[in-house]
Amino acid sequence: MYNGRMSKTKKVLQYEAVFHPEPEGGFSVSVPRLPGCFSEGNTLEDAEANISEAIICHLEGLAKSENKVPKHQKSTFMRTIDIDLRYFVHP
Repeated sequence: MYNGRMSKTKKVLQYEAVFHPEPEGGFSVSVPRLPGCFSEGNTLEDAEANISEAIICHLEGLAKSENKVPKHQKSTFMRTIDIDLRYFVHP
């Protein structure tokens, strides 16, 4: 039954961001699906907020120049691999 209200569907684009801890502190961030889209922040939270803003600016620039906006493509992922150091120890 229709109740007179329209549902608002939120449209979201998702991009994977890669965070790199910097030796002097803070984080640098890149977005592999958006070449040239980088940011940084003193804390992880700052870096996340800054890269979100950078993504928006990057996408706006692409749209203004009539380039296609790349859609999210989950093609990569990261896992931690444990390597047994016994293979590197020589008697």
